[in-house]
Amino acid sequence: MKNYDVECTWHYHNGTKHPNGTLLSRSHTYHPALRPTPYKIYKNIQKISLSLDKEPIGISALDAISNIYDSKVEIIPDLNVLTRILYFSGGITKKIKFPPPIGEFEFRAASCTGALYHIEIYVVCSDITGLSAGVYHFDPKELKLNVLRKGDFRQVLVNATADEEFVKQAPVTLIFTDVFSRNSIKYQAREYRHAFWDCGTIIANTLSIISAHKISSRLISGFVDSQINNLLDLDSNKEASLVTLSIGCTNKPIPQSPTLVPINIESASSDSDVDYPEINSMHDASSLCDTIEVKSWRKHFVKPQYAATDLISLRTETLTRDTIEKVILRRGSTRAFSHDSINFEELSTILKRSTNGIDADFLCRNNILNDLYLIVNKVDGLPSGSYHYARERDSLQLLRKGDFRETSGNLGLDQDLPHDASVTIFLMVNLQKVLESFGNRGYRIAQLDAAITGGRMYLAAYALNLGATGLTFYDDLVTNFFSPHAKNKDTMFMIALGKKAKSS
Repeated sequence: MKNYDVECTWHYHNGTKHPNGTLLSRSHTYHPALRPTPYKIYKNIQKISLSLDKEPIGISALDAISNIYDSKVEIIPDLNVLTRILYFSGGITKKIKFPPPIGEFEFRAASCTGALYHIEIYVVCSDITGLSAGVYHFDPKELKLNVLRKGDFRQVLVNATADEEFVKQAPVTLIFTDVFSRNSIKYQAREYRHAFWDCGTIIANTLSIISAHKISSRLISGFVDSQINNLLDLDSNKEASLVTLSIGCTNKPIPQSPTLVPINIESASSDSDVDYPEINSMHDASSLCDTIEVKSWRKHFVKPQYAATDLISLRTETLTRDTIEKVILRRGSTRAFSHDSINFEELSTILKRSTNGIDADFLCRNNILNDLYLIVNKVDGLPSGSYHYARERDSLQLLRKGDFRETSGNLGLDQDLPHDASVTIFLMVNLQKVLESFGNRGYRIAQLDAAITGGRMYLAAYALNLGATGLTFYDDLVTNFFSPHAKNKDTMFMIALGKKAKSS
């Protein structure tokens, strides 16, 4: 099976490393005037307008980030709740006017590399209050649903996931897709990493707002790719499904799906024609071809345990009553950090709340794939130095004391942000072990797992009125810096945290 020919992943991963990856051109440039349209536009299609209620329901952001509901009680979200889930995941939360050629810029609920917004969200549902069964595309520009198919097509999802139990019970499933060229125009072949980074930060929002409504959900990464893509009528060379999220629980049996025929609705998903075949090759190599492959693929990954010395226990959490809705609406990517310190209680809160795990088909409950490594530049109550987060012991393991602010900046592509931040956090995984268990598809889930944790860190930081921003990095230099502890680990995600610099 091609999924277990993992040389494909190593070719892509090593080839897209900074600074000298063989699949990247160092002479490549990108100008904001070339930014593709960040929306998928369907022509001559029925649309359903959504009525949005932004009012907070009273759940704190920190609770929403960290709580997981596993309810077998029948909970079917109605259209009002579904609209809130979609909006606080990928809706437009603010508009800012910039000088030409940029003009007015529409920012969304979750961060995205280059603000290129290449992740699309689709809905497959049964009849729910306010919405008939069907397949829909979420249009954040108009806050509408594009009607792609009418009828209950959930059995297609059940078949594609090899009878995954949670999918059978879910009245609503979201499908997240990636429009490759919308992001690769700036980031070249490295876009396939960004696909899961940006999808993961969106899903961090999605899981939080679902949790705020006390609804259960499960992330499903194992499915027959072609069946999901066909359901959405995608040209998989241009746009492809990344992951699905099943939401809620119903006791009603799923009816037989209507006949699946081509939709034949004209759409424009990007005005960029730049293709990188390495992206398609990596996606194809990590695709699952039939339900037999899905069944054999689905398993729970067990992380190795590490002996830890020189442990510093995390502090009592800093709590805030700011609601998840309020935090998402004010969240942004910090553009400059002050050199001011944060306190150890704030860092402890971010680490605890963002690493509570997710319910997914590739993870044991309340677990994460990636390990967290930190460079502490300025945290009151914690010596400057490098650390490993010993999550199972609720402690930080001191690796080296010292002032590594210059190193922090260097590892983050020689940028000011990681240099100036109070803390930089690197999510790293033993990629070889993940690939041995999951094949090439393990690359998808390793990136996604890291990004969801990073997305939760964004939200936790903003809940505490701190700043946060995701960054790219010099891959091998990160591993070298944290070795020998991080020997054989690869970086999946990097985020900087600290106090925002005051505008002059």
